[in-house]
Amino acid sequence: MSNVEKKIKAFLKKIPIGRRGSAAKRAARQLVKGFERFGIDLVFDVGANTGQFAQQIRAAGFKGRVISFEPLSDAHRRLTEAAARDAVWSVHQRCALGAEDGSATLNIAGNSVSSSLLTMTATHSAAAPGSAYVAQETTRVTTLDAVAPRYLEDSRAPFLKIDTQGFEWEVLSGATRTLPSIRGVLCELSLVTLYAGQHLWRETIDRLEKDGFTLWGLQPGFMDQHGRNLQTDAIFFRAP
Repeated sequence: MSNVEKKIKAFLKKIPIGRRGSAAKRAARQLVKGFERFGIDLVFDVGANTGQFAQQIRAAGFKGRVISFEPLSDAHRRLTEAAARDAVWSVHQRCALGAEDGSATLNIAGNSVSSSLLTMTATHSAAAPGSAYVAQETTRVTTLDAVAPRYLEDSRAPFLKIDTQGFEWEVLSGATRTLPSIRGVLCELSLVTLYAGQHLWRETIDRLEKDGFTLWGLQPGFMDQHGRNLQTDAIFFRAP
């Protein structure tokens, strides 16, 4: 072991155990604390990709139902395989959630997680070259209002997580009847335009506050090579 490695190891030992976990683990723990405070018993996992978010909140202690939505065909297949090992984790048939029913072209990113129904800007692709689009496929689009009732029958405090790469506004627009029953929301807030036509952070916060939600927390997000924050995750809850 080199002197540099020894110094790094000694430094890490001084860091409290609670601060050594990854950012994702810390973010999940913070979110689950909010779930406990507000009695969340169901999570709509919109933009689930291969199930990373559901697995993170499970590891952080959430035991309620998870309903995942994913439009990307390969990710949906892997998501379904992951959920099969969890009795209270369901995967809706492959679709995107938006403002109205229909179909749309999904842009597939090289890293999968940056795939979007919107066009990626140069700002995004420059900050994460591996996120550039490599293919397209067609997906069905429906609304949360159309599908939520079948899942909400036994839920007292549902939560909505939206990770749709610039399409958050459309998801909310298709959830106007569902939102009054939603106790909390987690969504991405872009500080700059990463996808053409998306709504930025201030508009999204204003919209959710008008719907009765209060900003509860901000979590680490997407940063460029110069250290500029381009996107952050925001947690909102509605007072009981």
